[in-house]
Amino acid sequence: MSTNSSQTPSAQELYNLDNPIFCCYVFWATVLVAKMLLMSTLTAVQRFRYKLLGLLPLGLRRKIFPNQEDLFFKNTEVQFNDPHVERVRRAHRNDMENILPYFIMALIYISTNPDATVACNLFRVASVARLVHTLVYAVYPVPQPARLIAFASMQLITYYMAAVVALRTLRFI
Repeated sequence: MSTNSSQTPSAQELYNLDNPIFCCYVFWATVLVAKMLLMSTLTAVQRFRYKLLGLLPLGLRRKIFPNQEDLFFKNTEVQFNDPHVERVRRAHRNDMENILPYFIMALIYISTNPDATVACNLFRVASVARLVHTLVYAVYPVPQPARLIAFASMQLITYYMAAVVALRTLRFI
């Protein structure tokens, strides 16, 4: 489907699995949802880090819990400021602040019947950028500008899609 067609496709044609643009969106959106769900697991792993792995002496193993009712280990206190746990939580919050608006904008962008190659490449790059962002921020911290590049990639793509939608709908205002 391309923007050069003389007839505007219906929503039923745009938002179904026969449309390669929508299929590409659905696949990459699924990848991002799975990634966001895994961030909760990564937070839990950080709370038990080394306790589960058993790689360090007992005195260096972590058991970090933010709620009194979660303290089922002996000699454990409520703790809110572990840098490893907080890093993962910040990355997860950053995902929610950026991926959710991207999902909405991408769905609206599909309604403009964009070129399939451009749209699918935008979805791919944005998704891979968020995966890289998680890796360089929460899993294996890397100095800037790695995180900035990964963050900005999805942001710019979201802004681009918003601009396309705005320009294509401006005539109706």
